[in-house]
Amino acid sequence: MRVLEDLPTPCVLIEESRMEANLELMAIKADGVRLRPHTKTHKSVALAKRQQFHGAVGITVAKVSEAEIFVQNGFDDVRIAYTVVGEQQLKRLADLSNQARLSFCIDTKEGAHLASSVLGEAGVSIDVLLEIDTGYGRCGIPYNSNEVMELALELNELEGLRLCGILTHEGDAYSHGALNAFEVMAQTRDRMLDVAVRLAEAHCAETTTFEISMGSTPSINVFENNSKGGFRITEVRPGNYIFNDLTQVALGVCSLDACALTVLSTVVSHHRTSRGTERFILDSGRKVLTSDSVGDKPGYGCILYNPRTRVAHPHTRITGLSEEHGWCEVRGGGTFSVGDRVQIVPNHACVVVNMMDKIFLMDESNVLSEIPVDARGCVI
Repeated sequence: MRVLEDLPTPCVLIEESRMEANLELMAIKADGVRLRPHTKTHKSVALAKRQQFHGAVGITVAKVSEAEIFVQNGFDDVRIAYTVVGEQQLKRLADLSNQARLSFCIDTKEGAHLASSVLGEAGVSIDVLLEIDTGYGRCGIPYNSNEVMELALELNELEGLRLCGILTHEGDAYSHGALNAFEVMAQTRDRMLDVAVRLAEAHCAETTTFEISMGSTPSINVFENNSKGGFRITEVRPGNYIFNDLTQVALGVCSLDACALTVLSTVVSHHRTSRGTERFILDSGRKVLTSDSVGDKPGYGCILYNPRTRVAHPHTRITGLSEEHGWCEVRGGGTFSVGDRVQIVPNHACVVVNMMDKIFLMDESNVLSEIPVDARGCVI
């Protein structure tokens, strides 16, 4: 069996017991609704199967190419939480629909008519969800707009499309603004239920079959369901929870101890600076650690002093990133030497994994297995 010292750097490590604890906890939090995890975090068939073992029903992806990978590996209920536009992508969806139950998002009349034209010509009918903007301001029809009803009625007349529900991503749960995660969750939930009731009044939704989907790790961490007009939230789509990262720590979703993913990196350079600090350089730059920030907090990851207990290294910061280098600084004297290895909890785990061909599943010091990142680079 290989040990940590056998691995080349930079590489990504997943501590199995921490990951399993995260999966078990989310299964509890999602009690009463379908858990449809977003696989963009890990892009791995093996890890999606672990999520299924812990109660997941179906999976979520972002792109058609990701859906193809998972369907090819036996997943039969795949939701593309994205507005699919483009004749090539829609034709691939049509081909894929013969192998699995697929669904995707629509939020414009133009997108609906394009999808209908391609899917109708292919002789297939695919489930679609209206994407609703409940306050985040990215894609989606504003929750309080008459366009919701207008597009729903139009979808019911279009060939190749079956309106099965509504979907939102409450990305504002990641902000450090006036609302906290619970308030964002409750506001999102109630706005989605309001939309469902209005759609029912327009004879576009049935309480027994209509799907109402929301998702983000911070909001689902504090999820509470509610009922209005016979409707309830039917599914949640968290993604990051399987690993967690510094963003989740900063939001209060979890502690550093619950961060299952780390980047193993090597010190490749070390110098004293004129400011009385020590600068050392890691072999992990923005291509590995990502330049995503955590709110207004400085730094690009947390170097661990004790990886086993997830204790942060004092006085040490990753101050900058170039493509292949991580710039680090220690106030006063440091203990780092060229050749030393460190483990880093990254700011954003989802971006890190997408740059890897494989990740290493670990116990405290042994490599248990190599896990392929099957959907790496699937961006179309």
